[in-house]
Amino acid sequence: MALEIRQSLKLTQSLIMTQKLQQAIKLLQLSRMELVGEITQALETNPVLEDDQFEEEKPPEEEEFSLGNYANGNESPPEEAKSDGEAKSAAEEWDWDSFLKDRLMPPPMGEYEEREALPFESLNAEETTLKSHLIWQLRMAELDQEGDNIGVMIIGNLDKDGYLRSTVEEIAGEMRVAPARVEQVLSIVQGFDPPGVAARNLKECLRLQLNILGIHDPLVLDMVDRHLNNLGNKNYQAIARDLKVSIGKVVEAGDLISNLEPKPGRGFDAEEADYINPDVHVEKVGNDYVIRLNDDGLPKLRVNAFYLEAMRGPDKLPDSVKSYIQKHLDNALWFIRSIHQRQKTLYRVTESIVRFQRDFLDHGLSQLKPLTLRQVAEDVQMHESTISRVTTNKYVYTPQGVFNLKFFFNSAINMSLGEQIASESVKDKIRQLVAGENPENPLSDQEITETLRRQDVIIARRTVAKYRGMLGVLPSSKRKKPGYRHKSQPENHAL
Repeated sequence: MALEIRQSLKLTQSLIMTQKLQQAIKLLQLSRMELVGEITQALETNPVLEDDQFEEEKPPEEEEFSLGNYANGNESPPEEAKSDGEAKSAAEEWDWDSFLKDRLMPPPMGEYEEREALPFESLNAEETTLKSHLIWQLRMAELDQEGDNIGVMIIGNLDKDGYLRSTVEEIAGEMRVAPARVEQVLSIVQGFDPPGVAARNLKECLRLQLNILGIHDPLVLDMVDRHLNNLGNKNYQAIARDLKVSIGKVVEAGDLISNLEPKPGRGFDAEEADYINPDVHVEKVGNDYVIRLNDDGLPKLRVNAFYLEAMRGPDKLPDSVKSYIQKHLDNALWFIRSIHQRQKTLYRVTESIVRFQRDFLDHGLSQLKPLTLRQVAEDVQMHESTISRVTTNKYVYTPQGVFNLKFFFNSAINMSLGEQIASESVKDKIRQLVAGENPENPLSDQEITETLRRQDVIIARRTVAKYRGMLGVLPSSKRKKPGYRHKSQPENHAL
């Protein structure tokens, strides 16, 4: 069979992600703070856009391209309304060539604008970190230059919990000193505040704290050296049996050890709390819920009237100027429309969620219903990916509290009567069961499973264990009260 080369035409359709479409999708999934940053950047880079939030009141023709009016369909510039007797337009009087030249050329080097110094009230104090706190103590220790350098190296190899993550040999090799010299400096650093810092493991950390506190009880030291695992699992019988002491003494020593700090660096480098500014407010007025988008702090965009006036007489402008204005004008209008579409979509999705989760808004977490992205997508006639994007990093204020919009989408757990309950509601039931349990005899996962089944919730034990872990609840063996004694144990515990 002979091979030959042929040319043929084929008509196909394909979806192309234009730059403007990518921008619209990006705006859809931005959080509120990210959106403010994006708008601020657009105001800085696009001269056609301006923020009229703090401007004086303008004539009606200049307000026509605000975000709200543009959404109503006023997409074309206003008609010429000036008479022939008026003064020349700004386009005629403005030197566009000089404007573009000044805008595109970088400022001359060596020229700086004189600015007033910032007031002291606006300066923030530097936060004290674990390493800066230790460096300050190292400087107070008055070591020689070599010892000071070794101390800095040791402090630099501490993790956020205050543990040393490099070996003495590695530090000695790096500093080209004897390991004994590193051990000497390490012992000095381990005496710094907070107690237990620069330890190489949990056992050493606890021993350092006991030594600083002056506690040298052999039972406490033996429990730290040999029974940390049993102590964590509250297996006091095994500890008492091995150390040949009563369980009462083991419990007493365990209480003392539990007051020590296993992570000395916990009090430093704490992350600042993130305060949530909800994107949407849902408030109950009478028997209905009113949805209000939070526009506080968002710049109110509009097209600069100066450029609109200039485009009314394009014949009087150079081609480069017309192209410059038209490009930025198109981008500005698309940006305004994309923001409006984002807000409109967010409102519709929130409205749909309110319809599905009305019982939750009225009565709380126990009435939260299972909900999927597909259900909301079908309700608002959008694609599931759009619903996913618009609910990402968005928060809503409700009568029940502030929630992430993703919170309302959760899986379903079957009930014995054929109904379904939301997984978040099941987690809340588990939380309530644990909160009301007997601390001397906490509920096991199997007991929680059986209790939920008596409440018509069909759930497996492994699912209960999974939800318990997500709630940060320890297993029953670690929730047991230290003073609990098994019925079979003798009262005197003499071994």
